[in-house]
Amino acid sequence: MPQHRSPHTDFTVWRSMLFVPVNVRKYVDKAHERGADAIILDLEDSVAPNDKAEARTLIAGAAPIVSQSGADVLVRINAPLELAVRDIEAAVSESVEALLLPKLDSAGHVRLLAELVDRIEAAKGVTPGRTKFIAMVETAAAFPRIYEIAAAHPRVVAMTLGGEDFASSMGADPDPDVLLYPKQQAVLAARAAGIAPVGIIGSVANFADIEGFRAIVKRSARFGFEGSSCIHPSIVPLLNEGFSPAPDDVERAKRMVAAYQQAFAEGRGSVTFEGKMIDVPIVERAERLIERARRLEQRRKA
Repeated sequence: MPQHRSPHTDFTVWRSMLFVPVNVRKYVDKAHERGADAIILDLEDSVAPNDKAEARTLIAGAAPIVSQSGADVLVRINAPLELAVRDIEAAVSESVEALLLPKLDSAGHVRLLAELVDRIEAAKGVTPGRTKFIAMVETAAAFPRIYEIAAAHPRVVAMTLGGEDFASSMGADPDPDVLLYPKQQAVLAARAAGIAPVGIIGSVANFADIEGFRAIVKRSARFGFEGSSCIHPSIVPLLNEGFSPAPDDVERAKRMVAAYQQAFAEGRGSVTFEGKMIDVPIVERAERLIERARRLEQRRKA
């Protein structure tokens, strides 16, 4: 299987991505106040079929409104090809950071859309390669190809498994027990491809139980996820908190790396640190934590 490493290897994934129906102006106008790392201007599920043509014309006007406090602008397109083509033609611009690609069924599907984006970027004079992809696997039929989809194209920077649609395709409820195995596979597929796994081990629709959602986010981060979308602004702070390294953990990681580097300089491959034996895999995790904290700090200052 060919593997295409993303050129965006230093990209800091979005901890919180808030869905906003692009055709509901009151939500668009307030989106920049929500504190999300990214705003997803939605053309898919939250837009009625008869309103989709008008909705895609609103992207250009909505992008500067939702991004005025620093959030990146993402667009979720529709899956049927005749709609996807029109959505991509409207969405690709210097103002849009990434497209969410729903209901992907194969690596070839990703590459087809990437070829279209290549041509539209060239036609519009958009910086070549600017438009990133978040790959969305949402059906049981596509699930066996999740590793191929994750590695399909350099534009893909993140992958998610859509819990609601995926559970529906299984004939199951989108609860954590049902979704644990497929969500874990999404993490593994993303990591194998060198991209970021995003999502939670549960349903984004269950936003009323704040403490319960906080626990889900914490568990999801422990399983390797780096961020998630959400459909309600009350969840944004939980995602930002849950997917950010804790300051104490960052400081401990720095002490650990320093201790290991000293031991390595002395010719030792392992060292006792704060009562525990550490070696290369543990130190590598600490280094990744430090690097993620550094990138998030850079984003905060930008």
